[in-house]
Amino acid sequence: MWLKNITLLNFKNYTDADLRFSKTVNAFVGNNGAGKTNLLDAIHYLCLCKGYFNPIDSQQIKSGEDLFLIQGDFDRKEKNEKITCGVKKNQKKQFKRNKKEYEKLADHIGLFPVVMISPYDVNLIMDGSEERRKFMDNVISQTDSRYLDELIIYNRHLLNRNALLKQIALTRKYDPALLQIFDEQLVASGNKLFEKRKSFMAEFIPLFNKYYSFITEEQEEVHLLYQSQLNEHQFEALLQQAAEKDKVLERTTVGIHKDELVFTIREMALKKFGSQGQQKSFLIALKLAQYAYLQKYRGFKPLLLLDDIFDKLDDHRMRKLMEMVSHHDFGQIFITDTGKERVLNIFNSIKVPVTLFDVDNGAVKHA
Repeated sequence: MWLKNITLLNFKNYTDADLRFSKTVNAFVGNNGAGKTNLLDAIHYLCLCKGYFNPIDSQQIKSGEDLFLIQGDFDRKEKNEKITCGVKKNQKKQFKRNKKEYEKLADHIGLFPVVMISPYDVNLIMDGSEERRKFMDNVISQTDSRYLDELIIYNRHLLNRNALLKQIALTRKYDPALLQIFDEQLVASGNKLFEKRKSFMAEFIPLFNKYYSFITEEQEEVHLLYQSQLNEHQFEALLQQAAEKDKVLERTTVGIHKDELVFTIREMALKKFGSQGQQKSFLIALKLAQYAYLQKYRGFKPLLLLDDIFDKLDDHRMRKLMEMVSHHDFGQIFITDTGKERVLNIFNSIKVPVTLFDVDNGAVKHA
């Protein structure tokens, strides 16, 4: 799969843009703030119905305008697919595939798999466990639409149970039969998600280890661990044990919404004891493992979006990484960087052609 072209209208800092891409490496070069990352975000929209950095669609509309439009043509399994995303202020987002609007956006997820690597990803390490669960859920959802549906169901049951706990605290009336019904609903949905997550991580961790070892040449000992309360105990038993505590706190304190991915280096927390370079290598390995997993289950190569990837990587790791992703295991790649000469030097040294685009204050053209 590859993206042949993209057209933008009033998206972020772009009034309009119309670009044609190569099947291999495409690089957007220009100063910070010129709009390079916005081009990657537009590609992300076409693939996953949303931006990578900001979940609020209306905030992506260019200042002073009422709507934005993104349109692109993909070659997917040797068939042309036209994807259109339109957002107008105070109206429902429109998303179309070959001019036919989706009944629900979830039907689009996974058809055009994409992996983004960005400085923003440091949130995976530095923020709370919710960010890491989102990462896990995002990867699985791009390969299993039923998982996404089940996740929505689980979150709805969780909201209902929490609302009941708040009602119990407010009215001091306890209906054990109703709580049991909510518990059964939560358990049935939660167990399905847990089994899928556990199966996913069993495949994902070896992929992660492979890529981290390649990037660092096995110089550092790191570990990725999936933690879940359901690894040790039955979900139903956990809810029963936590019933009194849940009533006091007015929320559900156990379940797969408490799952965690643990990142360590030399058996210590990566967040506290990893250097910026080590953290970046860890994140890149996570994303390359995501890429390999998506490719296996979708049957074709996802798009790879690399935003400001060279920052905080030494020259040796940078060349090894580019050499790896530019060859047969990977497909179409989009890169942003501030240095045109740096990009040219890297790809010339590994003998890989690159298509350059100059970006300047919301204007973009072939270099």
